[in-house]
Order: sequence, then structure tokens, then C-alpha cells
Amino acid sequence: MSKSLSFGHSVFQGDVPAGLVPARRPWPGVAAGVIWLAAGLSAGYWVLQTLGRSPVTPLASASVSLPVVDTTSVAQALGATLAPVMTNDNVPAVVATRYDLVGVVSDRRQQGAALIAVDGQPPKPYPVGAELEGGGMFLQSVSGRTVRLGPSMTAPHSMELTLPVPAEGA
Repeated sequence: MSKSLSFGHSVFQGDVPAGLVPARRPWPGVAAGVIWLAAGLSAGYWVLQTLGRSPVTPLASASVSLPVVDTTSVAQALGATLAPVMTNDNVPAVVATRYDLVGVVSDRRQQGAALIAVDGQPPKPYPVGAELEGGGMFLQSVSGRTVRLGPSMTAPHSMELTLPVPAEGA
């Protein structure tokens, strides 16, 4: 019996000639499955993100306390000594214990800077001509291991601080 494919009504359902049946390709079904799986996982993720949120509570931060450093002891351990010098009888000497010379940087023109601790505070660098913290004293000059302090830049110096010569082998 010969079947004609002219109008398709003479062919029984499921009775298609072998040449007209497309090859079975599973990829469109797999791709659709992967897309639906990704969409479902994405929706589930966002639902869990929305439902799983709790109110934001700040964490208690630990307060950090820095150790207190005794600058006088450190200066003494590094070999600093204070030596007040009176150059003029009319200028009163400033109490030497108020200023601690910790370090000196100088050049031949008596310019430079000094590392000075004032009233037991941490040492700070002061260039020549700067007023020391606490007021009333200016760093007039720096030479070698010696600095001169005075009430102004033009007045004679009223105090001289000197770093000691380091011991042999230190």
C-alpha cells in the first residue's frame, strides 16, 4: 500500500516515512532546563536574602589605650643631660627641668632642628627660630650637640641644653 503525502490526511498519525522524521536532538530541552533551573535558583536566592535579613546591630568596639611613655627616662637612657648656662646676669635662668633635649640636627651655619620634650610631653621637632610649646622660649641656634634657647630671637640666650658625648662602645 502506497501512502501519499500530498495533503497529509492520508497518512495515519505517527506513521511518517523515515526520511521526513527529524533526528532527535536533546539540546533544546537541556538548554530550556538549564535556563529554568537558573531562574529558580536566582529567585530562591533573592527570597532567602530578603527573609534572612536581621536588623543591623553595631559591634562594640574595644577602646585602644596607648602606653604612657616617660620621656625623661627615655632621654636619660639615650644619654641626654640638661645643663642650664647663665650668660648674662640680667637675664633670669629658666628652670631646666621643663625642657628635655632628646636629639639635634645641625649644620655649619647654626641652622637645623632639635628634638625637645616640653613639660614631660612627647618630644617634638623644632627648627631654629620656632617657639617652643608652652610659650616664652625660642630655639635660637643649634650647633653640634648644643642648642640655645631664649625669650626671643634677638635677646641673648638664657638657656643652653647639651647632649652628652656617647660613651665608648655604646
